[in-house]
Amino acid sequence: MDHEYMRHVIRSGDPESLLNDLMSAYGDEVWRYARVLAGRDDAADEIAQDVFWKAYLHLASFRGESSVKTWLLAITRRTALNYRRSAFVRKVTLAGLLGPKGAHRSAEETVMERQAERELWDIVLALPARYREAIVLEAHYGLSYREMAELLGVSEGTVKSRLHRARSKVERARKELDRE
Repeated sequence: MDHEYMRHVIRSGDPESLLNDLMSAYGDEVWRYARVLAGRDDAADEIAQDVFWKAYLHLASFRGESSVKTWLLAITRRTALNYRRSAFVRKVTLAGLLGPKGAHRSAEETVMERQAERELWDIVLALPARYREAIVLEAHYGLSYREMAELLGVSEGTVKSRLHRARSKVERARKELDRE
């Protein structure tokens, strides 16, 4: 979905159609990001609903300075942060974010791979929020440094620094696990 399409739909007076298109194109990504930030499925449901309601109310304010995806993720982030401020902080889990990997592996390989993934995500979840969020935005959502900087409200240098520190912390933690 591109900027021109959004502008055309807004001008045509059919924002409901655009809202449906946005939800179809980005609903899963908004929900998963909300889930990462809020830590619970029910909270992610509520946040995602709020995100699309806010997007609907502010369609005309979309200036096209970022991608539609980045705009929606920014709304998701603000909404989730407000949710976390209003609710007590819960441990975030990333269950379900790791999609199925290839087929034709043995049961033992599958179990070992899942265990390694769980250990890795446990390490990521133990990171301070600013590092955890940067890693998830890069690894799961594939955002560029520029998009992450815009979404997080920091400079690209800060994003690079956070990612570097996060990767270093993850690597140290993995080495500690290997020694145990």
